[in-house]
Amino acid sequence: MLLSYNSIIKEGHMRLIIIYLLTFSVFANDYFPDDNWETRDGSSLGLDEAKIDKLFKLTFEDSATMSAVLIKDGYIVKEKHAKGFDKNSYGTSWSTAKSFYAALIGISLDKGEIQSLDEPVGNYIDSYNRDGKEDITIRQILNMTSGLEFPSHEHEMMFFEENHLEYALEVGVESTPGEKFQYNNVNSMLMGEILKSATGKTAKELIEERIFSKIGIRDYTAWVDSAGNTLTYCCLDMSARDYSKFGLLFSRDGRWNDNQIISEDYVEESLQLYWGKTPSMGWSHSDTRGYSLQWWISKYDDDAKIYNTSGKFGQFVFIDKERDIIFTRITKYYPSGGEVQKFGALSYLKFLGSVNAAIGVSRVLYNLGLISFNDGSVQTPYTLEEGESNEFYENYVEIVEAMADLED
Repeated sequence: MLLSYNSIIKEGHMRLIIIYLLTFSVFANDYFPDDNWETRDGSSLGLDEAKIDKLFKLTFEDSATMSAVLIKDGYIVKEKHAKGFDKNSYGTSWSTAKSFYAALIGISLDKGEIQSLDEPVGNYIDSYNRDGKEDITIRQILNMTSGLEFPSHEHEMMFFEENHLEYALEVGVESTPGEKFQYNNVNSMLMGEILKSATGKTAKELIEERIFSKIGIRDYTAWVDSAGNTLTYCCLDMSARDYSKFGLLFSRDGRWNDNQIISEDYVEESLQLYWGKTPSMGWSHSDTRGYSLQWWISKYDDDAKIYNTSGKFGQFVFIDKERDIIFTRITKYYPSGGEVQKFGALSYLKFLGSVNAAIGVSRVLYNLGLISFNDGSVQTPYTLEEGESNEFYENYVEIVEAMADLED
């Protein structure tokens, strides 16, 4: 018997309703943390407890580890802190902040404030309309392929300047944009100026307004230089739990509860293997990683795809998006207080010309008691020797593989 036209229409409507209800049900069942982050046994979420223990054992073989948190389906499965630290203890992000601030570029793209990642940077920064910089695009800035001058210190010496943006804008071009990956901190510092031109607000204002206030990150420090420029290439202080919230946001395709904070399209584009193999960063296995839009890719095969932020001395937020797993590890850190860089007695370090020399000299002065991070004379993110990773880097590939193999 043939169905009537009305019956077909009714059946079609019913199917749409069922699809909608199923979709809503999936979203409704997703757990997002609030001030009281719920915990679950790993076994109740399909994870192997022995494999979880192995992951944490590998992580804490390095005495620099301060905190580690494992999240599955939004719930804390395991959390551990070194002696003297707890769930509220701040770490400092170093370059992990790059991924955070790059998300603001995606939001501005979603809002139409930025028209395309393939727009010239010169549409937002006037000095990029001359001196060979005219063809550099926002995408190339984010993918570290701008062709800007690249000294051996990767422009880490910019960290010791009073005006980081002024330093960044003076860097010239040395190679054809788009051809070569070079991990250049100047690229990431330019994000703040692009955002300010596009929105009229600083990156510090935007990250609070558009991300942190929406996902419950309230207790943090977003560092600025002495001139007031947001340090978009580094320097967000917060707890391991709060770093993990940002990881969860990307694991959930930019959605937090019923709020689409970053478009799913931008998240998907961020977590692609743009560069399949990057040059060594000077530590074991660092040349095994890929890169895309200020994110690292540490595993990309049929078994798992592991994306991560990455910060100096061993700061990481790992994401296994397919399994909705986040693993955050940060190293020991003692905040100096403040949010505006002030170098005091360390202001001459910029003249040393070497990051390793600057770190070495400052640590000697600290150990001799000639400088202090507690009296307000020096205010800046700073990692002491006890927070500098060794074994974690040596175990890096094994740690990534352990994260990919957590299920029963």
